Formats: sequence, C-alpha cells, structure tokens
Amino acid sequence: MISIIDYGAGNIGSIVNMIRKIGMNSQITSDPDTILKAKKLILPGVGHFDYGMNKLIESGLIDVLNKKVLIEKCPILGICLGAQLMTQRSDEGVVKGLGWFDAEVKYFSTIDSNVPIRIPHMGWNYVEVVKDTPLSSDLYEESRYYFVHSYYMQARNESDILFKTNYGNVFASGLNRDNIYAVQFHPEKSHKFGLKLFQNFLKL
Repeated sequence: MISIIDYGAGNIGSIVNMIRKIGMNSQITSDPDTILKAKKLILPGVGHFDYGMNKLIESGLIDVLNKKVLIEKCPILGICLGAQLMTQRSDEGVVKGLGWFDAEVKYFSTIDSNVPIRIPHMGWNYVEVVKDTPLSSDLYEESRYYFVHSYYMQARNESDILFKTNYGNVFASGLNRDNIYAVQFHPEKSHKFGLKLFQNFLKL
C-alpha cells in the first residue's frame, strides 16, 4: 500500500487523485503502525520550512520515518516542502531538517541571478534529467512541471542531484540517494508529465 504522510502541512488531495488516475490506491495516514506496513511513502508539503518541521515533530512520526526510510529502505517521494524537509537546514528558518540529504535550502537571490527573475518561482518550467534512476527513466522529452517556491535545494554532493532546472541560474529541482527521492516541483499538478513520474515511482 502507498501511504501519504499526513502531518498537517501537506497538499494531499491532488496526489490521491493522481494515483487513482493511474489505477492504484493510496491511503492518507498519520498512524505509525500503518506507515510501518507501507510499501511506499509520499511526504507532501506546502508552506514555511519551520512550520513543516514543527508539525512533523509534533506528529511524533520522525523516528518511524527514519526507521522505515533509513533502515528498511522503503521508497519515499518528497514533494515541494516535503522534499526540502529531507535536507539539513533552510534559510527560511532555524529548525533542523530530517538530514536525509547532505543539502540545505537556499533563498532565490535576484542579485546572483544571471537574468532578472521574479520570486517566487511560479508556473511551468523544464526539468533536465541529470542521472538515470527508476524514477527518471523514460520521462517525456522536454518534461515540464509546475513549480511554486521561493527556496531551492542545494546539494553538497553532485551525485545526489537527480533533476536540474534553470531559473535565473541552474538549481537542483530533484534529489536522489538510494531509496529516497525528492522533487521541488508539484507532479500532482503537472498533468501527463507528473502522471508519468508517479507511474515510475509506483513501479519501484
């Protein structure tokens, strides 16, 4: 069963609908026992980094998630804020992240940009596949996904970068290490491109 983690900071309905469109079932849960039985996990999220981490801490699920993801190696997909929470820290706050990636979350800077940009980065943008994984396999050429964010993930290890996107400068729009996948964009809002990515994730 696919479990979508409900910790009070997620945009979950669209994810459920996308998975249903593929012809599979998912469950929204905050129950530790249910999470421990899951075959795959999705960690969604919208909003402020500290708010999301504090909600995750309050949920009491961090130890369960660490066991499931780091020890049992259950495939997990982090989306938007859910992806950012998998890093060490964020410029957006002071609370420590989950630390699953050696990465941090940085604010888009108009000063450092090669071209003028608006913040937040909102709307459709192209995603470049950097490394071949089951999640990135056979995606559409010139895949486009829907973004809404003012902060982006900056990985210290190039080998962790799965996708790249150009917005003023090139940034990591997806990370991967072993069973852990994180995407900055919203595949659940990205029509056929997001549908294909979810199909790949569900095949893992």
